Amino acid sequence: MRTLELSPPPPRWRPSALIVGSVGLHACAVAAWIFDPLSGWQLALLLAVNHAVLTLCGLVPRSRWLGPNLTRLPAAAAARGELALTIDDGPDPEVTPAVLNLLDHHGARATFFCIGVQALRHPELCREIVRRGHAIENHSQHHRHSFSFLGPRGLRRELGQAQETLQAITGERPRFFRAPAGLRNPLLDPLLPGLGLQLTSWTRRGFDTFTADPAVLVRRLAQDLRAGDILLLHDGNAARAPSGEAAILQVLPLLLQRVAAAGLHTVTLREAHRQVDLASGDLVPPSLAEAQ
Repeated sequence: MRTLELSPPPPRWRPSALIVGSVGLHACAVAAWIFDPLSGWQLALLLAVNHAVLTLCGLVPRSRWLGPNLTRLPAAAAARGELALTIDDGPDPEVTPAVLNLLDHHGARATFFCIGVQALRHPELCREIVRRGHAIENHSQHHRHSFSFLGPRGLRRELGQAQETLQAITGERPRFFRAPAGLRNPLLDPLLPGLGLQLTSWTRRGFDTFTADPAVLVRRLAQDLRAGDILLLHDGNAARAPSGEAAILQVLPLLLQRVAAAGLHTVTLREAHRQVDLASGDLVPPSLAEAQ
């Protein structure tokens, strides 16, 4: 059965209900202050609470309150028994080649969310990732710890530079974006459609930048494992076992065994969102709104 993957046109930005409500609240507060200047401190307190809520939503990686956020694969992918393994913060010249060999050994596919400057340091490794049938997506240009505090210019620069960097190296323009540590602010969502990107987090993660115990990591990642899950591991910034081996290299074989035992198979995010089945002629809607 052959499939054709088509890139859907970038969706238009539609503000979330929280953003619409926040804008309305600010407009009402200004009107109320004009009508009653003495109410200024109460209005300021109300707006401060609103900003605190917006900030909190940006600090919850899987939150959808600020806009669409892919935490599971579309229903059509889940129905096919598909699962996405995503790997962040690379490429790493020591760890990533070993990860690729493990994926080959298990016949698995993964999506690598790469940092632009790391890709520039190791372009051939990025091309090797793609040559082996995996996908590379956008994890910002510099992976700054201050990413969630950037304004529109800074955010656009981080995402746009990574888009250009990764496309120049691999020949494929990223379609998915994962924020550094999953943290963001309300200014990010309006920028994504213009860059052709979909914000993507995960169903569950192992916290393998802090924990190297493979038993703990497998328990966190494989608990209630089911079709449509998006799992997160790291080849860059990975925690190290006492032997010095990166956590992902110890947990990946165990995790892929659990995936196979559950009757599931791994695909890239791009494969999970393929649109056209040429064998049947049926259209598989690309809308990420299918994600549960």
